[in-house]
Amino acid sequence: MTLTAVVHDAAEIVTLEEGDDAETGEADGEDAKANTEDELGIYTDAAIAIEDDEVARVGPTGPVTREFPPENATHAVDASGKSVVPGFVDPHTHALFAGDRSDEFEAKLQGKTYQEIHEEGGGILRTVRATREAGDDRLLDDLLDHLDTMLAHGTTTVEVKSGYGLDTETELRMLEVVDRADDRHPVDVVPTFMGAHAVPEGRDTDEYVAEVVDEQIPEVESQDIAEFCDVFCEEGVFDVEQSRRVLEAGREAGMTPKVHAEELAHIGGTQLAAEVGAASADHLLHSTEEDIAALVESDVVPVLLPGTAFGLGAEYADARAFLDAGADVAIATDFNPNCYSQSMGFAASLACVEMGMTPAEALVASTTNAAAALDLSENVGTLQQGSPGDVAVLDAPTYVHVPYNFGVNAVETVLKGGQVVHRD
Repeated sequence: MTLTAVVHDAAEIVTLEEGDDAETGEADGEDAKANTEDELGIYTDAAIAIEDDEVARVGPTGPVTREFPPENATHAVDASGKSVVPGFVDPHTHALFAGDRSDEFEAKLQGKTYQEIHEEGGGILRTVRATREAGDDRLLDDLLDHLDTMLAHGTTTVEVKSGYGLDTETELRMLEVVDRADDRHPVDVVPTFMGAHAVPEGRDTDEYVAEVVDEQIPEVESQDIAEFCDVFCEEGVFDVEQSRRVLEAGREAGMTPKVHAEELAHIGGTQLAAEVGAASADHLLHSTEEDIAALVESDVVPVLLPGTAFGLGAEYADARAFLDAGADVAIATDFNPNCYSQSMGFAASLACVEMGMTPAEALVASTTNAAAALDLSENVGTLQQGSPGDVAVLDAPTYVHVPYNFGVNAVETVLKGGQVVHRD
């Protein structure tokens, strides 16, 4: 075993391990011990040792550093006065695209709606045109740049969707670019096929659904290149039955369903997610109490996207309703040309200020629950023994600074599998 990293003398390490399981330590007269706050599993005056790419020990600095001396590690990180948290997991992005739509941001500020911009040839279809015209190397370079920004803000795992191709050739190209980015970048990139993101210009919706089901999905399956199949179940896009066709075909091809649901109107997408056993239902601004109950009963993770509401000037999803019902709420950036933020910290700030979540709830939503929305193993998004050595060191004494210091990146150092991959 190689001692890859030791992060030591931290003001706190948040393991996201349930408090009852967290290791306590008062060895050698030291006063450090594991505390709990909303089951975060917080150690004070703490250290974490990573062997190879997994967490070997977390606990008080003295005992950990005696067993795992920092001078023997490939990477020794002095975290004095700083908070250490798991690397963030961003479970919903459209980070692969070409073109610029900043002018549409100005148009929205002048009163134009999302639908009006779409009807004028803007929105998703404008990005589709630009993405189809872009070469693979350009798409890859842009995606790698976005991943650099995400990593600098503490994200170590991210989901990236296709969906700006809307034809078989470009959808496959996009998924291949996502795969190449995963190979080249420290951030783990989880690929989602989303051929049913919109209806191409001049196409009948049912006709296009048939193309997605009969042509695109079989080609994606043959290349074994996507983990999930997503659909924009929305008024004026794909209705519930059209969405069901896509998701069931995707599942038969080995892709787990995901659903964009109830973003602009309530049409039944949340219930559909529950019925098909989706990994997650996302957006959910217009979900009802019955919808929420259905998600909880079927163990579908609700992924809330406060940045989207912020960018649209729309109402926010009711996070408290989901939490009070017992749902394991996740949050994500929804980074795309219409929601241009790669920062999970900003999403956490909005989740607290606009959706009523506590900082502890927002951290759980950005790590362990976000990992669950991607069907990742239970210890992803935690810093307990055996977890991936994915660590964000904050230039702040407590994790609360992530949402509290809004508009500023609190992340100073990021480790991926115990390797230092970013240092401010």
